[in-house]
Amino acid sequence: MEKEKAILTGNEAIARGAFEAGVKVATAYPGTPSTEILENISKYKSIYSQWSVNEKVALEVASGASIAGVRALVAMKHVGLNVAADPFMTLAYTGVNGGLVVISADDPGMHSSQNEQDNRYYSIMAKIPLLEPSDSQECKDFLKESFKISENFDIPVLLRTTTRISHSRSIVVLEEANEANQQISSSIKPYIKDSKKYVMIPAYAQIRHKDLLARWEKLKQYSNLSPLNKIVFPEYTRQNINKINLNKNKENLKRLGIITSGICYQFAKEIFYGIPILKLGMPAPLPENLIKDYLEGKDLIIIIEELAPFIQEQVQKINPGIEIIGKGFFPEYGELNTNIVRDLYLKLENTGYFKNGYSQTVKNSKEGTISSIIGRFEEKTIIDSFKKENKNIDEIQEIIKEIPPRPPVLCAGCSHRAVFYILKKLKLMVMGDIGCYTLAVLPPLNSIDTTLCMGAGVGQASGVEKANPEYKGKVVSVIGDSTFFHSGITSLIDNVFNKGTGLILILDNRITAMTGHQTNPGIGKTLSGEDTTAIMPENIATAVGVKNVRVVNPYDIKALEKAIKEELSKDELSVIVCRQECVLINKNKYINKNKYTINQETCKKCGLCIKLGCPAIEYKDERYLINESVCNNCGVCAQICPSKSITLKEN
Repeated sequence: MEKEKAILTGNEAIARGAFEAGVKVATAYPGTPSTEILENISKYKSIYSQWSVNEKVALEVASGASIAGVRALVAMKHVGLNVAADPFMTLAYTGVNGGLVVISADDPGMHSSQNEQDNRYYSIMAKIPLLEPSDSQECKDFLKESFKISENFDIPVLLRTTTRISHSRSIVVLEEANEANQQISSSIKPYIKDSKKYVMIPAYAQIRHKDLLARWEKLKQYSNLSPLNKIVFPEYTRQNINKINLNKNKENLKRLGIITSGICYQFAKEIFYGIPILKLGMPAPLPENLIKDYLEGKDLIIIIEELAPFIQEQVQKINPGIEIIGKGFFPEYGELNTNIVRDLYLKLENTGYFKNGYSQTVKNSKEGTISSIIGRFEEKTIIDSFKKENKNIDEIQEIIKEIPPRPPVLCAGCSHRAVFYILKKLKLMVMGDIGCYTLAVLPPLNSIDTTLCMGAGVGQASGVEKANPEYKGKVVSVIGDSTFFHSGITSLIDNVFNKGTGLILILDNRITAMTGHQTNPGIGKTLSGEDTTAIMPENIATAVGVKNVRVVNPYDIKALEKAIKEELSKDELSVIVCRQECVLINKNKYINKNKYTINQETCKKCGLCIKLGCPAIEYKDERYLINESVCNNCGVCAQICPSKSITLKEN
């Protein structure tokens, strides 16, 4: 039985592909030429879709949905990816749970944009695979394939379209969600807490970067074998017939090759009839082996692409001796079209390239290679050089071996510690952020599930709830005061705008602590020390429409736990500001105070106090002790001690 067909724009086809692929969450910020993607996805009621306040937040919400185990999509125009670059780059490290696809709609010709950047380079920079459809049918098919790649290789996928692809119409074969995709859409992948995968502190990010490089190598192998990259023989059309006398010039044509992708494939096949075209549906990672085979026996390659020489630069690295007609002829600005491509054909024809017996000269005058110029990097050479300048290097290395490791830890008396102690006690899913408090991912607190980039935790928590309502009341986001001013306000507004029901904890320690106690808008002081307006996070939350706003002293354990429980039970968005000054701002005020001590006669040695991870609490000679020189008198340990054995020391 013949399948249903429709004439769709590329954007409409992407929306259809999202439905057929079983997407559950789709986000975007409107921007031509991508706007209609979300407008059409919203018509499919099986997909939760939302406008976000910007592209960064949209990607963070989608990433949260992916972590929760569903397929998620985020769409934006090319300049929008600049805004979303912060989470985009790190998502390559963390990978995905449910498939995650980022759509970048580029705008060659600047029909409605301030620039015409080529976002294919984001793929190489982030090491995220790139797919590039050439018509509406491929928009649908490539999107579905993108989700498979995303899940198979544990990585987001970048789908690049252009204005012509987004807004041009062509025939699309429609399918219902097939059996495999029905299973995907009806069953959510379970979320398994894995901080080494999702929390990008330096120690974990170093591991994930190496893992990303390994995944990229596997993607290279996939690209070489993928049917997305193929050699196509253009069919007859009225425009291209009789351009080339095939019977007389078969040998010459064997020496000519054309490589292209996206909309440029449509221009190439209309003009160069009879010449096999290497069509790259997956230009990154580039299918190097396939290209090497295609280049065999050819002395002239035409590379047709918009805008920058993205493919050309990579092909030149594969075969530096091949002569390429690319950006030396095609402009690096504006849209290409059949007239520009036809001009190239006519120039070749006028030079006699298509005449029988014509021989194309290959220029092989390059002397030397990059490796011969810069030499091979060898660590041994660096070490030898260092030894010459530092004769005592062996002695230094021996000293280094004797230094005990000092893992990063929250300071004694840090107000963040109590917050994460309670969150762990309540067994909540915690979407973290960048700041001192990120250290709560480490033992013994172990209470952060994700840390992506500045401000991401708020959006990710929203995405988790949108993807799976079962997480309602079980997920919170934490963000520091300085990070809140940096990029948390937009996420807060997004939550209000899209009817979020979660809990946001703003950890206000009255300073930008992690980087060395710089001022921020909440302090009331400028960098030069001048008085200025102090902007309070709770006032911002109230101003944007949050009805449930509290300020709590995190040193008060009972009040903090009570507030968290009450706000999580509400069916509305809540904000709790946990306010307590960083203990390092004024250390002198703790010097002459009575310090806490542990009564060894009543101590039951339960070990609960040391589970706080406070560096002032020690276990020595089978006893729990408080180091008075380190203690900063926060009193949190005294509140959690079940035997009330921790008290202030009497003079």
